[in-house]
Amino acid sequence: MLTISLISFILAVPLFAHKITATVFTRIVAIVLFYSAILTWNSLYYLPLSQGGVGLYSGLFHVSTTTLAFQILVCVVGAILLAGWGPTTYSLKLGNSKVGIERSVSINTNFVHVNTINEYSMIVLFSVLGSVLLISSYNFLSMYMGIELQSFAAYILCSLYRNSQSATFAGLKYFLLGSLASGIIVLGTAIIYAGTGITGFDDLATLISVGDISSANTYVTLSIAGGLLLIGIGYIFKVGAAPLYNWAPDVYDGVPTIITSWVSTMPKIGILVFLLNLSFIVTGYDLSWNTEFLQGSDLFTSYAKPFQTLLLVSSVLSFIVGSIVGLSQVRIKRLLTFSTINHVGFLLLALAVSTEESVEGFVFYLVQYSLTNVNTFLTILAFGYITKGILQNNSSVREFVLLDDLKGQFYKNPLLVISFSVSLFSMAGIPPLMGFFAKQMVLYSVSYNYSYVAILAIVMSVISASYYLKIVQLMFFQKDSVPTTLSSEGETSETGTPLITSMHSSVIAILTLMISLYLFDSSILLNACHLLSLSLFSS
Repeated sequence: MLTISLISFILAVPLFAHKITATVFTRIVAIVLFYSAILTWNSLYYLPLSQGGVGLYSGLFHVSTTTLAFQILVCVVGAILLAGWGPTTYSLKLGNSKVGIERSVSINTNFVHVNTINEYSMIVLFSVLGSVLLISSYNFLSMYMGIELQSFAAYILCSLYRNSQSATFAGLKYFLLGSLASGIIVLGTAIIYAGTGITGFDDLATLISVGDISSANTYVTLSIAGGLLLIGIGYIFKVGAAPLYNWAPDVYDGVPTIITSWVSTMPKIGILVFLLNLSFIVTGYDLSWNTEFLQGSDLFTSYAKPFQTLLLVSSVLSFIVGSIVGLSQVRIKRLLTFSTINHVGFLLLALAVSTEESVEGFVFYLVQYSLTNVNTFLTILAFGYITKGILQNNSSVREFVLLDDLKGQFYKNPLLVISFSVSLFSMAGIPPLMGFFAKQMVLYSVSYNYSYVAILAIVMSVISASYYLKIVQLMFFQKDSVPTTLSSEGETSETGTPLITSMHSSVIAILTLMISLYLFDSSILLNACHLLSLSLFSS
């Protein structure tokens, strides 16, 4: 479905761009993603999927219940993010009020002094397709194809607004450093292939499971361990975890918020799910086998100990960097970038342990982080849409960039501020919101073997909560001297301020209710995460 839609958009965008607006293209992509999620949901009932999965294209891809479930998550989150695309026209009153002249003016709802771009929807499809392929990849060749398709789509999205100097700089930096990470991944796969002659994950799992490191050839042992370590470094670089995070603040802050919301969420889902699959492969466990592991057992073999150590070190550094460095930030998206680094630390910690409980915590944390992050950025977009009007003679809407832009927003847009505060409190891990239970699941699962890391994570979470509370304090307890331009009736004001669409506001409301009311009906999500964890450990 995604491939057919992508081919259709490749033909439709250049042919009908002068007739169809960018917003219409985006709405069509959202419908395509929702429909793809429904088709994937129907595929879950295919019997062989519950018996180890199905190999496709001579073992290049492996489709199982777990991969399909995460593909549904990718499609649904991608469709929800597209709701942030605002209206394309609005009514603007000109001249004397007695004359009452009105004119329809095209506006840009994404960035200052930048026109709307029809190719956005097409690049989004490339990104989703790359994530889906990466999640199902079962060979080093298909893995590299998926990660590069996803990465190149992200590079293009960041540099798509070429009239913006900051976006061009961010896209160039993202491309150069992302290419370096891709080169490290290729080097790791080349080392494994040079030492073993293997590119398939099933063959690699077989070799690791039957091998004895004490009697194995030293060259083969070092090639597997070193190759896995380099692959892990490359993916940690791409996911923006510490200590390889320096590109993330500049890139996320330099691009428009509509792009930041995408590149800070979608690529991470595909990469982290692939790391989950890889953590099972490097234990000598083939996902297509009908094998059962003892609960709480340590899956990592001696071949994969460097890979496990890398995940642990990166998670600890992510806790420290994401919590402490975020305290000094004065720009909204840079602060949220370090918040993301902190959350990635929890996800990597769950992967480093790889017990049944930690995998269940990983799945739950990934779902709640995706929903909360999406709601956060959609709310920031909504602030810009409804509180800023025409900038002089340009039909553009200014974004919220600094934390000071949020001052006194409770007195102008109370519902948006409440929704934003719910997302921030969930990120901080304050009960009874969804984020608290996600952190609790991860910390409980690692408390037996890595209690010192769990204590550090708790301390860093308390520190990071201070900059979330700082944002709330600015919105609720400080007033801005600039008067609001939004009319009390909820219509377009005389200064030309565009309102958010009904789809945008509905998505924010639904996500906020899910985050805040999770405690009252948590069985659906918890059972789904538990079943996914069981399907990995007992196929």
